[in-house]
Amino acid sequence: MKSSALNHSYSRRDVIKLTGIAGAALAGSALFAGCSSSGGSASASASAASASASGSASAASARASASAASLTGSQLNIYCGAGMTDPFTEIAEAFEKATGCKMNVTFANAAQIQTQIDTTKEGDFFIAGSAEELKPVEQYVQESESLVKHIPVIAVPTANPKGIAGLADLANADTLLIGDPESTPIGKIAKKALTDAGIWEGLNAKGAITTTTTAPQIATALANGEGDAGIVWKENVKADGATIVETADLDSYVKVIPAALLTSVADEVAAAEFQDYLGTTEAQDIWKKYGYELA
Repeated sequence: MKSSALNHSYSRRDVIKLTGIAGAALAGSALFAGCSSSGGSASASASAASASASGSASAASARASASAASLTGSQLNIYCGAGMTDPFTEIAEAFEKATGCKMNVTFANAAQIQTQIDTTKEGDFFIAGSAEELKPVEQYVQESESLVKHIPVIAVPTANPKGIAGLADLANADTLLIGDPESTPIGKIAKKALTDAGIWEGLNAKGAITTTTTAPQIATALANGEGDAGIVWKENVKADGATIVETADLDSYVKVIPAALLTSVADEVAAAEFQDYLGTTEAQDIWKKYGYELA
């Protein structure tokens, strides 16, 4: 007769963590339950039933208590889009403080990260600006999970000198700031939205489009009066002097930020723990603090 502790089904993530940090504890409790159930006495049967009923809780407790200590000396190497520098820095620091796992985070635009992954074939995670940004490196992605929404908006200097109220009004801009359409998710979205609106060619023809390498640069420039408008991620518009135009014109261009586990992951135990942490209320609250919406 097999104890239910031995029959318990674990996910891939649980198996990784149990193997690396709590396997011995689970094996010990499973062996004890098995031995108890093989005895003939009423007390032995009662012990087996008790162990069976609490098997899942004990395993979960073992994983939780072993997690922080077990990751001391571990490290994770993570690529993250530059537009997410503020929230992800806080998330990485919180995880490092809680677990002792050293977090090495490289912030750059999507094209730079894709080149790095393809060239070095190293790294544990890619936190991308959209699922589309994983496609050029999909052969290096084991799995990915949606984290939060990436919401594009039209931003203007607070004074809004051109009176921009929606996407069509951007045709009147003398200087329109967007991300590089070849290397940044927000730049690709801007070009698509402007093309769909039928104003991309006109803006290009009069030299009104100025590109940046990262989304945060757009909001900063607008706040400094260096443009009439820009298309940028919602969470990047936080500097005094820049404001978001209230319009639904870009709602259909919302993207989702994924956390992609790479095939080159070096420490699967630490990686599994970090994947779990990204789904916690603590991590989600950090995203929300910076203006993101949960996916």
